[in-house]
Amino acid sequence: MLETTKTLCYLSGASGCEDEVRDYILERVMPFANSITTDSLGNLIVSKKGEKSDGKKVLICAHMDEVGLIISGIDEDGYLRFDFLGGVDRRVVIGKRVYIGKNRICGIIGIKAYHLVDKEEEKTVPKREDMYIDIGCSSDKEAKELVSLGDAAVFDDSIYEFGDGFLKAKALDDRIGCAAMIKLLESDLPCDCSFAFTVQEEVGTRGAKIAANRIAPDVAIVLEATTAADLPDVPEGKKICKAGGGLVIPFMDRGTIYSRNLYKTVTDLADEKGIVWQTKHMVAGGTDAAAIQRSGVGVDTIAISAPVRNIHSPASIVKISDFEKMPELVLLLLQKLSEE
Repeated sequence: MLETTKTLCYLSGASGCEDEVRDYILERVMPFANSITTDSLGNLIVSKKGEKSDGKKVLICAHMDEVGLIISGIDEDGYLRFDFLGGVDRRVVIGKRVYIGKNRICGIIGIKAYHLVDKEEEKTVPKREDMYIDIGCSSDKEAKELVSLGDAAVFDDSIYEFGDGFLKAKALDDRIGCAAMIKLLESDLPCDCSFAFTVQEEVGTRGAKIAANRIAPDVAIVLEATTAADLPDVPEGKKICKAGGGLVIPFMDRGTIYSRNLYKTVTDLADEKGIVWQTKHMVAGGTDAAAIQRSGVGVDTIAISAPVRNIHSPASIVKISDFEKMPELVLLLLQKLSEE
């Protein structure tokens, strides 16, 4: 899980440009799949037979895309203008390195120099339209030889372990879920399963909607990363969940009220097997589950997530022990489903 997660986080896969991630996953899972399909939106759908083939139709889902930027303009002096792909906090991007397009052109996000800022501007976060990306060009002609409008950019891909078992990387949301699904595909399954590696979750769960309508599952298990707000000065009731507190099994978020039966089943299984877990203590965030649950005639849906600090930023942080048991818990749930 750890090494696969690291490898996936190195890859570039901003929303709408997931090709590099999909190609890697395809190579990894091909020897274990019974069928593989890529749809017109870019979802990778992988089916694998298990010991039992006559039970409920099960979908396991994680999204390949990450938050990023999209180039929207090139100034006469060679600076790039941009918009965000997904929900990115403007406060965390200033001065950060990004890589643009398939050629990974390096750029730095900049703003007006501090000594030119007036007292009122000091009190506010700069607007996105006041930022720019410097790629070291002196004219628009020079910049256009390297970058085109519509090119996507991702944050710096440096990864390192630190402290008491923590990992820093961009795109932990949701390469953790993708790594868990790869691990599951490499395992013996108790029942037939469809795996959807989806696209464009960060801009509106678009891929999941298409995948769910295509597969028409009875049960869906969404593997994700979720917000850990266990930070200084955050009141206890607003910490949502905590790094080091184990896997997160939510009963609700802003997009989904999860199946109460599945919630009880999964939490009971975790308790029985000694898998450390927690739930969210604040209704926040949303996942592909919202689109899947509402697809077709409706789908029983549950999510299993890893708690991530600084999510949707260049420096997301997770405790490694919080996500290593994700595949094990999913296998326990699949075994339970196959027995029903």
